[in-house]
Amino acid sequence: MKSHFRILIIGAGSAGISVASRLLRHSSAFKHDIALIDPAEHHFYQPLWTLVGGGAAKKEFSKREMESVIPFGTHHIQQSVIAFDPDNNQVRTEEGQIISYEFLVVAPGIEINWDGIKGLKETLGKNGVCSNYSYEHVDYTWETIRNFKGGKAVFTHPNSPVKCGGAPQKIMYLAEEAFSLHGVRNQTEVTFNSANPGIFDVEEYKRALEGVIDRKQIKTNFRTNLTEVRGEEKEAVFENLDTGETFTTSFDMIHVTPPMRAPSFLADSPLAGEGGWVDVHKHTLQHAKYANVFGLGDASNLPTSKTGAAIRKQAPVVANNILSLLKGSPMEAFYDGYSSCPIVTGYRSLILAEFDYFKMPKESMPFNQAKERQSMYHLKKDFLPIIYWNGMLKGVM
Repeated sequence: MKSHFRILIIGAGSAGISVASRLLRHSSAFKHDIALIDPAEHHFYQPLWTLVGGGAAKKEFSKREMESVIPFGTHHIQQSVIAFDPDNNQVRTEEGQIISYEFLVVAPGIEINWDGIKGLKETLGKNGVCSNYSYEHVDYTWETIRNFKGGKAVFTHPNSPVKCGGAPQKIMYLAEEAFSLHGVRNQTEVTFNSANPGIFDVEEYKRALEGVIDRKQIKTNFRTNLTEVRGEEKEAVFENLDTGETFTTSFDMIHVTPPMRAPSFLADSPLAGEGGWVDVHKHTLQHAKYANVFGLGDASNLPTSKTGAAIRKQAPVVANNILSLLKGSPMEAFYDGYSSCPIVTGYRSLILAEFDYFKMPKESMPFNQAKERQSMYHLKKDFLPIIYWNGMLKGVM
């Protein structure tokens, strides 16, 4: 097995594969000189899981064999990285292999901390405790929603960064509509307990979503963080982040968005900055200390939402800036913090939020995207998966 590559990429998720594809499309000289290190056997299109949890899609369509999405001409090293040695341009894998590189791209994604909420792992997938952040358990979300007979339905957003920050509320809107369609909405109290200070960071979309919440008569408790789930007792314990006080609430179903964190092998490395994330320049995506290291995606410290849409804009910046450095030219590719969150508000409605580092709308459609639209729902459900598999992962979008 080769032990040196011109480009070494940590993580074969959306970010890593997109960068590899773009480099290979630029020049055949990279063929067999790029390696992706990732232990996974499957690749998932996770944005679909919200619709799976809402009964509007099948989870099997989100899953493909990893080897089927690895770009031709790229080595897939199916191991886990356990240590970085950027001073010597090397990484070490769990099997003890030392792999060296000319350029390193760090994109291992974000780690879900299921242990971060007491009792969650023990009761997930039963007792009305759901989470769309697990491929194994996402079907249980829909099973719980469609069999719901009324009572208290609680939805949570943790006190940590999360991938797809809109997902915790998307499933709530779908569930609320499903309760109405099934004739149990009048017997149901829907509550959103979020650690955030408001429903959304961008003012224009925040106002629109507040209107959705009012229309759907959803109760909200902000600056509220889930700390424990008692599945057998159907109780959840929350902390008020401003006062430190805790309170317990009963539930008949609860959808939990678990806390997330930087992967431990990254957080403990020389590449990590505050919080354990890859410390990169927010416009060039080059590492703050090591000029031949780049980071992108959910594992980076970029001050924007952790979404696939953000990665779609970050990947060409990383690829183009690496190409510039290889040619001895100044880096000119520039990332402006663009991110997007297609916020499903019902089975035929969606608000397409697009924004930049300044929390300002950066919209791509010639109409008001803060308005709920059926066309945008179909964009997410029917077209974005095609764009993902056939465009983004192949380095053409």
